[in-house]
Amino acid sequence: MPQIVNLRVLLSFAGHPASSLKPSSSVPPLPLLFRPNTFSIRTRSLAVFTAFSSYSRKQRKYSRPLNLTRRNNSSLRETGKREKDSSMEETTTQTQSVGFNKRRAEGTDKSDRPKKVLPLKDRRLNPVNTISYVQIMGTGMDTQDTSPSVLLFFDKQRFIFNAGEGLQRFCTEHKIKLSKIDHIFLSRVCSETAGGLPGLLLTLAGMGDEGMSVNVWGPSDLGYLVEAMRSFIPKAAMVHTHSFGPSPGSDEVSILKARKFADPIILVDDEVVKISAILLQPQSPDEYKLEKGNNSLPLTTDLDREVRGNPDKSAELAVKPGDISVIYVCELPEIKGKFDPKKAAALGLKPGPKYRELQLGNSVKSDHQNITVHPSDVLGPSVPGPIILIVDCPTSCHLRELLALESLRSYYGNNSGNSEETSKVVSCIIHLSPSSVTSTIDYQKWMAQFGEVQHLMAGHEMKNIEVPILKSSARIAARLNYLCPQFFPAPGFWALQHPSGSAPGFQELSEVPDSKLFRSVSAENLLKFHLRPYAQLGLDRSGVPSLTSHSEIIDELLSENPEIVDAAQQVAWFWHEDKQLKEDTISMVKNNTMIEDPWLNGNTLPGCLEDISREDMEIVLLGTGSSQPSKYRNVSSILINLFSKGSLLLDCGEGTLGQLKRRFGVEGADDAVRRLRCIWISHIHADHHTGLARILALRRDLLKGVPHKPLLVIGPRQLKRFLDAYQILEDLDMQFLDCRHTTEASLEAFESNKGESPSGSPNQDIDSTLFAKGVRMQSYWKRPDGPINSGIVLSILKNLKELLKEAGLETLTSFPVVHCPQAYGVALKAADRINSSGKLIPGWKIVYSGDSRPCPEIIKASQGATVLIHEATFEDGLVEEAIARNHSTTKEAIEVGDSAGAYRIILTHFSQRYPKIPVFDETHMHKTCIAFDLMSVNLADLHVLPKVLPLLKILFRNEMAVEDVDDIVTAASVAN
Repeated sequence: MPQIVNLRVLLSFAGHPASSLKPSSSVPPLPLLFRPNTFSIRTRSLAVFTAFSSYSRKQRKYSRPLNLTRRNNSSLRETGKREKDSSMEETTTQTQSVGFNKRRAEGTDKSDRPKKVLPLKDRRLNPVNTISYVQIMGTGMDTQDTSPSVLLFFDKQRFIFNAGEGLQRFCTEHKIKLSKIDHIFLSRVCSETAGGLPGLLLTLAGMGDEGMSVNVWGPSDLGYLVEAMRSFIPKAAMVHTHSFGPSPGSDEVSILKARKFADPIILVDDEVVKISAILLQPQSPDEYKLEKGNNSLPLTTDLDREVRGNPDKSAELAVKPGDISVIYVCELPEIKGKFDPKKAAALGLKPGPKYRELQLGNSVKSDHQNITVHPSDVLGPSVPGPIILIVDCPTSCHLRELLALESLRSYYGNNSGNSEETSKVVSCIIHLSPSSVTSTIDYQKWMAQFGEVQHLMAGHEMKNIEVPILKSSARIAARLNYLCPQFFPAPGFWALQHPSGSAPGFQELSEVPDSKLFRSVSAENLLKFHLRPYAQLGLDRSGVPSLTSHSEIIDELLSENPEIVDAAQQVAWFWHEDKQLKEDTISMVKNNTMIEDPWLNGNTLPGCLEDISREDMEIVLLGTGSSQPSKYRNVSSILINLFSKGSLLLDCGEGTLGQLKRRFGVEGADDAVRRLRCIWISHIHADHHTGLARILALRRDLLKGVPHKPLLVIGPRQLKRFLDAYQILEDLDMQFLDCRHTTEASLEAFESNKGESPSGSPNQDIDSTLFAKGVRMQSYWKRPDGPINSGIVLSILKNLKELLKEAGLETLTSFPVVHCPQAYGVALKAADRINSSGKLIPGWKIVYSGDSRPCPEIIKASQGATVLIHEATFEDGLVEEAIARNHSTTKEAIEVGDSAGAYRIILTHFSQRYPKIPVFDETHMHKTCIAFDLMSVNLADLHVLPKVLPLLKILFRNEMAVEDVDDIVTAASVAN
């Protein structure tokens, strides 16, 4: 475990004022962190819920929070003698403490960061490969949210082309080891093709004792992406990035000169494979006019005719960073002919080392004759090595350049005018181009020039939506839906399945004109094209997953676990009796009567839930895991669905767009992205924001030509540095607001100025010992960026106030938490409403902790919260690790909610060591539920929420083991 130094202790004494969290003596005391009775340990034996406490190999006893002190600048120690676990369960204590890792909170804990440049893997190549193939890695095939990847496999080397969002999760699902990857090639530099690259680099950097790295290749625009990633990825993880082509920032004149890059650029050339890149650039308007001259020139393509007749189309041809696309050419060496020992003997050679030299292509001296024996004298005819083309032609603007590429002419077949001597035989072409391009007549004619080549159409096609690429999580989602469809609606892709096996509106390539001139198939997930052995050259569908229907998954569940039928009926009864329960509860509320429902454990129904509608608000938990995506849980993201009033995103980890499409379907997710009003990011760690660029880019495209405002992104200041650098690649159509401008003190400061720019810093009056001036945890005070433009901030704050009003919200307030520099939580308060009887109903309140140790800021913000969504990364027995990484345990998270009087607590951000469901204690379940990916909690169903939790033990009773995945858990910790 990493060293913990400079710990600060927070003490609460029953019947006495709370001591404070004191990084320095000048800091004023904090309010009481926990109520005294919160920590009292019941003397009765703990009724441990079997389903939530099977610890497997890492069984630990529950213990009270440790009393932490700083000692000799060394690792965490307990003060005093540790008592036996059995006695601890029966002891009532009046003094408790909550520690945290101060250095990590300040950003000075370097224990998880690479100490030096990360090494590349050292491979001993095997020139005579027994196995080689290309394989479609279908990221985005079912959700249409990102570009598919392509794996080029050799015995000793692995190459991946494109690293869109979800690549890590895909590799985990299909047991593809990331540690075996040597090179990553990007066909374009944008969120669609490189969205998964930051997380992948961080994961590799955390593997093993020293971390690992890979060679990353891309066009010259890659430099912009690398510069943007430096804001949250250690430099050591990105030293092996290589760009090629014209220098970034070239203007239109120099772009014209960039035609010297039209020839193939050799990137890798060893005894196993030669990989070259051919650049594909859309033409700028000046370039187009220069080549086409006046309108009297013949119109050679459909694109030419479209541009001539549409001036707006010409304007779209302007070359920008991120527009360069790449065609990759992978050439395997020729397969030498079979050695003939009879011919060798006839030429006077003795069996021995000279035979080997001839097989390697070297000439030797004859043993019995005064002649030189050449390999061609004893070897049969060679077989040309297979050639693979990976083509990404993203737009019609790129298509015209593709049609004119001279460097591809040698790869065209004999029917294109090439002689047998000059023609190179291509075995397979993988088309990453979208169907809007590949279905055009011009593209089809270009494909036909290659002759008898196998074409794999890997662009987004509706046919592939029917088969989820993450079958493990789809299986869990289907089972949860059977148990409780109210909280776990059917994923969007099940509705798309059709008995005929194809989605509506899908057009087979064979129906397109000229498609009979070549062989083409729609690429499928895990489809292979074998290259070696030569006898197996061709397609291999053996690994393609079959379509599994929802009904098949449920039949399997019922066969394995017949008890689930009764459990599902019991859940259905909760909603059947709901109407009477609501009527009784509301009557009790009006009469100020306490509810005796044992599930509510003495809580009254909050007034904000009176006469609540199902169209008011819904919490959709898109990602509930931590650090990095896993088979069953994606990384952090929460959609606050306000239905007709829009929606907000709280955190936006990698793969958020894919999760939206799995929950709402492809078209439904597009609508959700259109209706987004704000995205709020808690802190700079990669698992909370690397899906942001993809969401913003899609929204930009969906609203193109429609009047709209830029989307407001609220986040820590480091996030702005990333977004500013990234926007050089592609316009994200957003405006940014620092979280510190949305704290309670800052908002009050701006409001007090009544629309005028405030003088000084809005943070000067923040009453917080965590982020006060002079405390190193608040990196704002030592930032090098210069003074704040208060006028711009005020304008954005006015925009925030307006959009909150339109969304039916009263406030959005950020508050600092204990995790890393500039880490925040957020509280959303809905506006009050008037019911049909004219009664004023208070607005609901949602609080999200982000990543944090338990701290008074969360408790203060959560006072009277309708729902507290709190991270619970670790089980209760791993409190030391929770302190080391500044996370919370399940018990600590619940105690925070209890101290604040929150009505319901939803736990999320679980460590990936808990593959499906975390370790949990029954004694904490009276107002709590654990989150699952794609879980949807409607405000009208909150009173039922804790009732469902016990029934999950039936669903997961045989799947509760804690996985020993320390390597996985720590792999992405370098980001922290």
